[in-house]
Amino acid sequence: MDRLRTPTEPSRFRIGLWAGLMVLAFGLSVGQWVLAQSSSSRSAVVLSVDGAIGPATMDYVVRGIEQASEQDAAVVVLRMDTPGGLMNSMRSIIKTILASDVPVVTWVSPSGARAASAGTYILYGSHVAAMAPATNLGSATPVQMGGMPGSSDPPDNNDDTPSGNGESAEDASESSSDDSTAMERKVMEDAVSYIRGLADRHGRNADWAERAVREAVNLGAEDALEQNVIDVVAADLNDLLNQIHGRSVVMATGQQTLDTQNLTIVRQKPDWRTRLLSVITDPNIAYFLMIIGFYGIIFELANPGSVYPGVIGAICLVLALFAFQVLSVNYAGLALILLGLAFIVGEAFMPSFGMLGIGGIIAFVLGSVILMDGSHQNISLPAIGGTAAVAGGFILWTVTRFMGLRRKAPAVGMEHMSEERCRALDDFERDGDHYRGHVQLGGERWKAVSDEPVPRGQWLRVDRVDGLTVTVSPGDGPHDSKEAL
Repeated sequence: MDRLRTPTEPSRFRIGLWAGLMVLAFGLSVGQWVLAQSSSSRSAVVLSVDGAIGPATMDYVVRGIEQASEQDAAVVVLRMDTPGGLMNSMRSIIKTILASDVPVVTWVSPSGARAASAGTYILYGSHVAAMAPATNLGSATPVQMGGMPGSSDPPDNNDDTPSGNGESAEDASESSSDDSTAMERKVMEDAVSYIRGLADRHGRNADWAERAVREAVNLGAEDALEQNVIDVVAADLNDLLNQIHGRSVVMATGQQTLDTQNLTIVRQKPDWRTRLLSVITDPNIAYFLMIIGFYGIIFELANPGSVYPGVIGAICLVLALFAFQVLSVNYAGLALILLGLAFIVGEAFMPSFGMLGIGGIIAFVLGSVILMDGSHQNISLPAIGGTAAVAGGFILWTVTRFMGLRRKAPAVGMEHMSEERCRALDDFERDGDHYRGHVQLGGERWKAVSDEPVPRGQWLRVDRVDGLTVTVSPGDGPHDSKEAL
């Protein structure tokens, strides 16, 4: 006779099965977490710098290096192709590189690219300097926007008459030239000292670096490698990582040996925010923003109440100050947000048919975008869009209200009396082609004239006012009971 299975056996089997599946799932989760941690620590973060170096590029590179440090990346590769840029932005990037926990490799790429001016300094400041074939670096002489101070020729003066202080015109010109080049020499010596310090830190050719600053000389990739200006010439990224494997670099904490084999490549391309700010901070665009800003403010001061020049000028001026890095990212964004809020509030008190409001929304959105930094504490796009939409709705409501007020009948003055209701105080008497009498209007006794006979007590409508006489015509009773006698 077969043994009967007790009811508890199937339940024990199912419990064991579920327990085994849970253990397996837990093991897979732990394995994936370990794999993710190991892959994140064995990654090479690639940042791309294309075009002029300005506040937007600086913000992108600094954020990229900081995020790579948080992710415990093995190395950061800064792929560069730049004609130069602002000195303040360049120095901020170099300071971030020198203080970074992650080695930074600056690689001039692709073939045909260049690291001119500010790019040469960044290349010298990086832990590893690399170039692709058919690239160049150099021309690191600092210049001012619009030319070096004192670079303009002195004005022509063919008159040999001595000047008022006893000097000839030629002597005065030479003295002015000496004074005007003092700032140029100070900037030059500062730049030479700076790049030589970077070269000495990483054991590169400091003499050539000085020539690049003083004489604006250039070098190709192969010559730069031969003269110890760079460390590596690499045709592609894999070749670069293979060549720098095992190289010892100088970090802020001391010597560190690079381990760049079998790395996962993580490319962090500039996002839409960086591209937008790069357009604004382009030197040509920044120059026109500055001009528009100044002229807009001047026209507004010359014609108070014009609104349009003032709004456009204020926004352009703040953007230009940000582009020239007179204002930092945080201050520029905050200034635009406050300016935008002021414009939006001003729309409610000084109707401009939407110009103040629209300018306020534009300034608010631009300021919010500038303040975005891509971190976990970042201002989200839905928050910016929602706030702008609410502000836009408020401005639309304000404009429609003002348009409605313009269509309403006047509440004061002579225009207010048109279409008002009044009541005849006596029978109008004929006077030629018209009938004349008296009416009560707004609690006052007025002379009245009508084209039709009017009996005492009839309600009339005011058609127009001529001095102290109103022209009336028959009409219905008052809309407001307070007008009744």
